[in-house]
Amino acid sequence: MASYIGRRKFLATLGSAAAWPLATRAQQSGKLPTIGFLGSAAAATQGQWVAAFVQRLRDLGWIEGHNLAIEYRWAEGRSERFAEIAAEFVRLKVDVIVAVTTPAALAAKQATSVIPIVFAAASDPVGTGLVASLARPGANVTGLSSLISDTGGKRLEFLREVVPSLHRLAIMANVSNPAVALQVGEVQPAARTFGLEVAISEVRRAEDIASAFDALKGRADALYVCADPLTYTNRIRINTLALGMRLPTMHGIREYVEAGGLMSYGVNILDQFRRNAEYVDKILRGAKPGDLPIEQPTKFDLVINLTTAKALGLEVPPSLLARADEVIE
Repeated sequence: MASYIGRRKFLATLGSAAAWPLATRAQQSGKLPTIGFLGSAAAATQGQWVAAFVQRLRDLGWIEGHNLAIEYRWAEGRSERFAEIAAEFVRLKVDVIVAVTTPAALAAKQATSVIPIVFAAASDPVGTGLVASLARPGANVTGLSSLISDTGGKRLEFLREVVPSLHRLAIMANVSNPAVALQVGEVQPAARTFGLEVAISEVRRAEDIASAFDALKGRADALYVCADPLTYTNRIRINTLALGMRLPTMHGIREYVEAGGLMSYGVNILDQFRRNAEYVDKILRGAKPGDLPIEQPTKFDLVINLTTAKALGLEVPPSLLARADEVIE
């Protein structure tokens, strides 16, 4: 009987223990397994994403401050910060780097070929050179694709339903981001198949945004904003300026619409971060990132801001409202 109870205790301990490779390393170094979280914007604006990530880790047995440490760093929409933060994580010898976006993941990949890197929402992981293939990423990088480039045509379809008189489309893009450059390459031909004239509005820094809008005066009927750390950080400003020019906006992430944009269609970011935690869990328990296939999104959301639509004098068709996953009023 005593041996049976002892065996049960041993199995229970096994079940709740952190991964053997990292548990052993933690014992030897005296530190907890550590995640370096490379946020693309600011803590205040991506807090919900972090909460979803941390909660899923808890569900999987990783409790921050107990058997896991997380070092948070925020680039605040400034691309030059990615390389600095990635280098800091290498110096800290974190066990996994979580990179929110494509530019962050690329910076991390350049900084280390040893530390596992897991990205949460990369637009085109193969096209941007993050991984060798979706099935077998190889090296030290894996994660989740956002398919934001591939869904550009669908966004234009939704936009045309709300703005049937659409003829001239402006695309706001930080083309220094390789993922955005690919997205523009997808959206431009899609727009032309709808008979739309396209004007590219390039922004590389926050200081470029106001002049970009000045250049668009009288040249556009709607604005397609490419999701990027720069535009995300400045989304309230972008939507305010667009509203002032009476430009309906289309986005790829819900938070842009929450900040006054007209519509968005794209992956559910909270779901991406929950699934990102599952990748981290596998790696902390000994899996090699290069052996973990890139996952495609499973949940897409159509979000419409009726308050913005009314301010622009637009009528959203009831059929489109019925298809929306969320309507902000």
